[in-house]
Formats: sequence, structure tokens, C-alpha cells
Amino acid sequence: MTSPSVTQALSTTKHQSESSSVRLCQGCELPIDKVDIPLGKSAYCPRCGTQLYRGGTPSLSGNLAIAITCLLLFIPSHFFDFISIRLIGVMIPATLPSGVFTLMNEGFPLLGLLILFCSSIAPLLVCSSVLISHFSLRFGFFTPFRYSLVIIQTLKHWMMLDVFLVSVAISCFKLQDYSDIFVGPGLIGLILLQLFSVLLVSRISVRRYWEAWSKESEYSFIRNKNVHCHNCHLSQPDGHACVRCHHALYHRKPYSIQKTWALLFAAAVAIVPANVIPISILITNGQRLEDTIISGVASLINSDMYGIAAIIFIASIVVPVAKILGLAYILICIQMKRALYHRQRMTIYFIVKWVGKWSVMDLFVISIMMTLVDRGQILNFTPGYGAVAFGVVVVLTMLAAESLDPRLIWDNYTSKDESVNERQ
Repeated sequence: MTSPSVTQALSTTKHQSESSSVRLCQGCELPIDKVDIPLGKSAYCPRCGTQLYRGGTPSLSGNLAIAITCLLLFIPSHFFDFISIRLIGVMIPATLPSGVFTLMNEGFPLLGLLILFCSSIAPLLVCSSVLISHFSLRFGFFTPFRYSLVIIQTLKHWMMLDVFLVSVAISCFKLQDYSDIFVGPGLIGLILLQLFSVLLVSRISVRRYWEAWSKESEYSFIRNKNVHCHNCHLSQPDGHACVRCHHALYHRKPYSIQKTWALLFAAAVAIVPANVIPISILITNGQRLEDTIISGVASLINSDMYGIAAIIFIASIVVPVAKILGLAYILICIQMKRALYHRQRMTIYFIVKWVGKWSVMDLFVISIMMTLVDRGQILNFTPGYGAVAFGVVVVLTMLAAESLDPRLIWDNYTSKDESVNERQ
């Protein structure tokens, strides 16, 4: 029995894919009857659990208002001090970009760019693309409309303001023994920006924008739907390009298995130096303290910071390893054509995609510490090259999860009750 807040779609039999009222699930390509979903509820595939669409018809203008609010909040959140410390009588402020520029100036440009992209560029591009999509929809500009929706769909998973806020809290715990900490107005801006960003991502639906551009009912003449466009989510017959958005059509992502294996192998290689080479170096009272991820967790435990130690351990050690093992398990099962536990493998895939961004937490902490702990003072902080290797692991595992086509999991699915309708 499903939760009252969730409405499951009704599955159809294979021959019903010829009907104009059928959509293909983007997760497993099961033909699904279109059903009316009330506002506040969602339709999920009864076979793989992928969300098909959300109910109700919320106004697109609401998305525009939230996106404009987010863009306005970028000014206080990025250019006002979000935190300051008093170190030996000197006030040291921190803004979000200052940590990035400090990393770049100290010889870690790629690390700085990664942090800048996840904390600033990705949210800015998503919010700006919402504005562009509304402008293009209003004046009928197809090309900017199409590419703005591609940006929204691709980059919303790379928006990591929530991870940055948790990193601020961890940095405060680490610095409380060395300095006095003061909260600045920029932190209020960051919190508000995060809240409105979450609201925007939870509301926005690329399918609804394409429906506003060209309704699915206008393609009612289409029969024999056997491929799903992952760009505009229109089910249609085989072809070279989508009839609505002109995006290339394919049943499976080209070379999905090969790309995912290559990214996983590179991540597995990089995870060794990421855990062996020091990730941060702290000089205090003339002592040089080099910390790997594991030794950093151990020092937090010795300082009785068990909660922070658990968060760092899970985000920086458990999550990257679990992502590599989870994706490798899915790939092995696909290539060995395992005929059982498809739904469990799909659940693993969903979890891997969701937890991926939390591994960036350690890198955010490093950028904040670089900003606040001035060089030449009693405290001196710098990242180690283990941080670069760890950044490589984070990026590669996230790209691996994106490159894996979940429909491959269901290629050998032969359950006898596939055509049985599941009702709430």
C-alpha cells in the first residue's frame, strides 16, 4: 500500500504502446497510461519507481518569481561577509568567493573552480536559464528555449548550497578553539538563497515547459511509441531526432557501459591518493599538522566532536566508496544479465545519484578555512594534494552516475506480472 501523498501510475500491456494516451517510463521504458494526478501528488512507475510527473498545474510564473528572487539574493549571499573570526585581535571576514580566489592564488586553481562551480556558477546558470526559458517562451525563440531547459535539467544536480551551509557549521566547530566566531549578514543571504533554490528545483519541471511550448496532445497522431526523449520527455516512434525538441533520439545512451566503467576505474585509482596523501596542513604554535581524511576524522573524535567526525567520515569516506561499489555492482549485473532484483538495483542507482554531491563537503570546509585562517598569523592553513585527488574522485563518481543509463537495468526483465495494473 502506497502513501496517501503518492499516486502511482497504471502500467499498460505492451500492445497498448500503440495508443496515443500512453507514455514510456524514462527509467525502464514501460508503457504507462496517462492519469490525472491531483496537486501535491506524483505519479511513479509501478515497475522501477521512477517519478513520471507531478500532479496539478502550478503556474510557470511562480518559477519565474522564485528565480528572480534567487538572482537578487546572489548579491548579499556572495558579496557580504557570511562569517568572521577574531584571531589575536584581528577581525578576518569571509565571503563565498574569497575562499575560491585564495585557493587559486595558492596554486590550486582546479579545486577553486570546482568549488566556485558547485556553490555559485551552477545555481546562477539554473536561475538565469529559468529567465531565458520564460523570455524565449514569450517571444517564440526555439533555440535559447531548448538550451536553457537543457542547462536546467543538467545542472540542477550540481547546485550544492546546502552542502556549503553544512560546511560552514563544520568549519565553525573546528575554529571555535582558536578564535572568536561572528555570523555576518551574508549567511542570512545564503540561507535564504538555499531555501528559494530548493523551492525552485522542487517546482520546476522541464516537461511542463515543453508542454507550454507545444502540448503533447498536438502529437496525438503518433502511434507505436517505443522510444522516450530524455530532453523533452515526449514518447514517440523510432527516429533520428525528436519531433518536438529536435534532440537526438536513442533507446540507450551511446556507450553508456563503457563510459561508466572508464569513469569508475579512474575514480577507484584516484581514491587511493585521496585517502593516503594529506588533504590539509595546519601550522599552529610552530607545529606542522598534516591530516589525511582518516586522521582528520580521528582528531575530531579525540576532540570529542563525535557528530562532526561522523558527518565527515560518512561524506568523505563511506559515500565515495559506496558510490564506486554500487555503480560497479549495477554494471556487473547488467553485463551478466542478472534476471532478479531489478528494483533493488534501481534503488541503489537512485541513492547513488542523490548522495553524490555530499562528498564535496570536505572541499568546502577547506575553502572556508583557507579564507579565515590568515597566513603569517599564529595559525596557518593550506590544502594538501590529497584534496586535489579527492576532488577528482567526487567529479568522476558524479559523472559516472550521470553516464549510466538506468534503462539497461531492465533490458532482461521478464516478469509475468509486468502487465498487471498497480493501484494505490
